[in-house]
Amino acid sequence: MKSEEIRKMSVEEMQGKISDMRDELMKLRFQQVTGQLTDTSHLRSLRRDIARMETIFNERSRATVQEGEA
Repeated sequence: MKSEEIRKMSVEEMQGKISDMRDELMKLRFQQVTGQLTDTSHLRSLRRDIARMETIFNERSRATVQEGEA
């Protein structure tokens, strides 16, 4: 997922998507441990997508806090 797509999302959409992605990551980790996972690169890309979404989410939350102080 590209950062441009993430920036178009609302805060509620981002929170829901992060939650869904974390659930998927947990399932993939279980599959990896049990030896059922064949595409291990999906773990890395999913972790990076989660980090990207959380970074943009935190940027927005800091921006709203700074606007409230001004």
